[in-house]
Parts: sequence; C-alpha cells; structure tokens
Amino acid sequence: MAEVSFRAAESANKRKTYFLLVGMALLVWAVVFAALTYFGSSTSAIVPIAVGISLFSVWGAYYSSDKLVMRMTGARLIEYSDNPNLFNLVQEVTIASGLPMPKVAIVTDDAPNAFATGRNPEHAVIAFTTGILNVMDRDQLQGVVAHEMSHVGNRDTLVSAVAATTAGAIAVLSDMLTRMMWFGGGRRNDRDSNSNPVTLIISLVVLILAPIAAMLLKSAISRRREALADATAVAFTRNPAGLRSALEVLAADSTVVHQRSTAVAHIWIESPLDSRTVSRFFATHPPIEERIAALRAMESLGPIS
Repeated sequence: MAEVSFRAAESANKRKTYFLLVGMALLVWAVVFAALTYFGSSTSAIVPIAVGISLFSVWGAYYSSDKLVMRMTGARLIEYSDNPNLFNLVQEVTIASGLPMPKVAIVTDDAPNAFATGRNPEHAVIAFTTGILNVMDRDQLQGVVAHEMSHVGNRDTLVSAVAATTAGAIAVLSDMLTRMMWFGGGRRNDRDSNSNPVTLIISLVVLILAPIAAMLLKSAISRRREALADATAVAFTRNPAGLRSALEVLAADSTVVHQRSTAVAHIWIESPLDSRTVSRFFATHPPIEERIAALRAMESLGPIS
C-alpha cells in the first residue's frame, strides 16, 4: 500500500506539472492573439524578438546554472576526504537512484538547508549548509540527499528553465506591447473601423495581466516539482520517515540562510523567503506542514518493500 501511495503521488505531481506547462503554452497563445487583435499585424515582428530575448537570457543561465548558483549561494566543492560520511551517504542514494554521482558542496551557514543544481545529471551539484549537517542525524540527512537527488533525476532544472523561459517571453512581450499602448504607437490604421470595443478591452486586459498569470503558473510548477521530489525521494530510500523527520527539523528551525534572493529561493529544500511576506500563490514550495502530512500518510500505510 505504501508503495502505491508514493507511486500515485509521483504520477499525480507529474500530471499536474504537464497540465501547468500546457497552461503556460496557452497563456503565450492568448498574449499573441491579444496583441494581434489590439495592434493588428504591426506586432507580428515583435513576438519572435521578445521570445528570442527571453530564450537567450534564460537558456544561457540554464547552461551555466551550476556556476551561477554556486557563486550566488557561496557554496564550495569538497572532496571525499573532507567529509567521508557525507560522501558515503550521497553514494548510497546515488546507487539506489541509478544516477551518476553528483559533485558535493558545502555552504557555510548556520541555517539548515540544502539544494541541488546543474543542467543535467552529469553536471549535478548537491550542496548542504553547515547548519543542516550539524542538526540532522543519518536517516534525516539520507532523506534530504534523496530529495535533492530526486530533483536531479526528475530534470527539475530543465523544467524550471522551460517555465522561466516561457514566463520571461510573456513578460518581455507584454512589456513591449504595453509601452506601445501608452505611447500611442503600433495601433493599426483602421482604429475606427469595425473593431469590436469589447474585444479590444479584453485584449488590453490580457496583455496587462499576462505577466502576473505567468508568474503564478511558474510558482505552481515549482511547487509541483517540490512535491514530486518528496515522493521520488521515498522511492529511492523506501523510508518516508527519514525525509518527514528532516522536514520537521526544518519546520522547527527559525533561522534562514543568508543568501535568500528570489533568484535562488526555489532551489532550496526549504524556501528561505519569509512566508509571511510571500503570498501562497507566488510561493515556490508547498507549505512544509503539507509536505510532512503527505509523508506521514505514506508511513501510516506500513513498510515499503
């Protein structure tokens, strides 16, 4: 029964991710349609320019994601001799997952946290704060390692890049078109022709609200990937109690990592952003209490064979 539970959780989160990505694609279509409706054919050349700018910036960041994240978080790579116990733990989960051995890094920070980065499993890095290594026991750390290896195996860096690229394209396109509206350019010459005023108003609203909708979808995708990583971690360790206990330690700790930039908040196992200042709709992680409850439900179904 427990195996069915985490397999069902994996499948459900994957389906929801695909649904949200389709939603992003539909939003792009809505923005393009609204732009062509409001401005006419004069906007046709802007669409590929906006998409190209977003692709160049986001995919460039994706291919150098490990270096950028390491620099932003202050993580430093370590060797086996620096922490044999941690390396052995990572190697155990690596064998269980069937993934390549990632690089291991340490962030000097008292707040317990961890993250994974890298554009693919062959270039993956898993980092741990000194705080998490000090407060967690072996089973708890195994759950954390499995969660981060799940991000690597599920290609969450790629999924995040796709979501960010799409959201970026929508933001750039909407910004360009909004500026054209305010400065009076771009509207087709037959402004006073048979254009439906209601259609034009709807198009205008779509262009203004699309970037917000894109951010909501991107955050929702990030939350789904976190929930998926929790379920996949159980598949690797067959021990939901380890990760559940680790999340309880994180929930009880009030310290946050020094590097709490919104640019990297989504990569940590626990978001460093104060939940009181971030709307749940824009949050990159599900509430930690919900994650704990989901893992506890798997435990209650009995041992996983």
